[in-house]
Amino acid sequence: MAEEKRGYTISNIYQGGYSTMVPSYAGYISAGSLGMTTDPRSANILQEVSTKLSSGVKQIEVEGVSPEIFDSIPKQHLKEVNRLSKLAGIDVSLHAPVMDVSGIDQRSGFSEAEREISERKVAETLLRAHELNPDGNIPVNFHSAEGIQSSQFLPPSKRKEEEKYKKLIVVNRETGRLAPLEPETEHYPGMKELEKGEYRTPEKRMENLNETEWDNSINQLFFNQERAMEILEKTRPFIGHLADPKTGEIKIEDIKYLPSEKQKEIFGNFNRVSNYLQDINQHANSLFSKAYKYGTEEQKNELKKLNEEFKSEIEKGGNNPFSQAEAMENLLNKLKKPVYTPEMYVPIEKFAVEKSSETFGNAAWQAYKKLKGKNVPLLTIENPPAGYALSTGEDIRNIVEESRKQFVKKAVADGFSDSEARKQAEKLIGATWDVGHINMLRKFGYSEKEIIEEAKHVAPVLKHVHLSDNFGFEHTELPMGMGNVPLREIMEKLGQKGYGARKIIEAGHWWQHFKTPPLQETLEAVGSPIYGMEMAPSWSQAPGLYQGYFSGSGQMLPQINYETFGAGFSRLPTELGGQVQGAQGGRMSGRPME
Repeated sequence: MAEEKRGYTISNIYQGGYSTMVPSYAGYISAGSLGMTTDPRSANILQEVSTKLSSGVKQIEVEGVSPEIFDSIPKQHLKEVNRLSKLAGIDVSLHAPVMDVSGIDQRSGFSEAEREISERKVAETLLRAHELNPDGNIPVNFHSAEGIQSSQFLPPSKRKEEEKYKKLIVVNRETGRLAPLEPETEHYPGMKELEKGEYRTPEKRMENLNETEWDNSINQLFFNQERAMEILEKTRPFIGHLADPKTGEIKIEDIKYLPSEKQKEIFGNFNRVSNYLQDINQHANSLFSKAYKYGTEEQKNELKKLNEEFKSEIEKGGNNPFSQAEAMENLLNKLKKPVYTPEMYVPIEKFAVEKSSETFGNAAWQAYKKLKGKNVPLLTIENPPAGYALSTGEDIRNIVEESRKQFVKKAVADGFSDSEARKQAEKLIGATWDVGHINMLRKFGYSEKEIIEEAKHVAPVLKHVHLSDNFGFEHTELPMGMGNVPLREIMEKLGQKGYGARKIIEAGHWWQHFKTPPLQETLEAVGSPIYGMEMAPSWSQAPGLYQGYFSGSGQMLPQINYETFGAGFSRLPTELGGQVQGAQGGRMSGRPME
């Protein structure tokens, strides 16, 4: 300890590495739960796994992040790695190829065909991973999304009421098109404070966008409806009496019995009305279907009531064009109310969760069926680097929960009980939390405390952890303790599931630039115990267990000692068995003196 006396300071001369006696992180992270990755640039996983084994780790993750490199790994090599892992007593996991699983393309929008392709890729990856460990539930890690631009969230401390986004990316659920929405101030005639204007949040702009598009669709039908009613009113005095007493239907051929001077005009008007009504009916059906498809459960219930009312009016009026037109007018007037406005534009996060969970849930079920429920790989969903869609703790929890629901839906349809289906879904689908990826929220203004809180959302569904350090701006991968990732606090939020999970060291940039394994640095940073009893001392204390040769008393072992005596017996004095300069040996050198 340092002590100040009369204006000068006496300090410890040597403090060792990270700390002399206190681990950097409270709560030991056992060395046995730590693992390393293979080189993601190499498909030669046999050599990579063999090399990593020499470090002594008990967990190795095969990095198949590049789709082309992953597909370059022969299936025989997967089986050989399995044999090698059994011989060495290690556990293997797989980082699946990084791909978009939602079907969203930044340029062309959403495509269901692309989502289905991703679903087949995910299912096939799970089955290939089974070769790495046919006797257990190997974790297979997938990114929740890839290459999809994310909305930019305001840090929680800077959010106002009902304002969550700094920039909101919305998706049209029907067309799949993307649109960015940022806050803006609008000015329009009649405002009290025109210069000040009206501030609109991205959320409010999305709400207005939905209302405007719905109104425009309804208004176009109203124009046709009004035109049809206008023509009908002109023809009513001439054709009203032609309606069938029972059905109310007016047949075009009956118009020929009208006075000749009116026949041509009435016939043309009636044809136009019929076309208008047919067109209105088709578009109204489309709008109703859209409202029902994209509406909330509450909206669907209201639409069911509206449907019954419309059916009743149509049945009552029969085929009479006047009654049909009035029923359609009533329907359109009611659909125009805000309560029926569907969410056609939604945040990209909501849309991506919906589509990605369908991919993951379906793929997990396919693997389960193919393997007959035995030793099925675990599908774990990882948060990508902050800045991409589905990268927050809430996003990951949502996608895991929705993927489980999709799995349950498939299983129940196949004859499983709901309880058994849920049990299997919770076992086979979970989350991977990458502490380095979430730290990149710093560049969006998040505080360290707010970054730590993200882990709280994902903790209940956690199954796997990735360890990498950075400084919060670039996607770099360093050993823990070499950036500013608050690992200790994150681990505390993850709780026992975090401490018990496999923790894979992802330090690609450390390998690239420093060419050495990141294990020792990580052991020191996370306070792993040196001994298997998981008690002190820890690797972070190791530098403090010995001191340098300059500890305050001068040079304890000067160079002349080594020059005189050497580091072994060969240069001891001759009377003690040492070797004389030019002599052939000594009593303790393995050869007799001469």
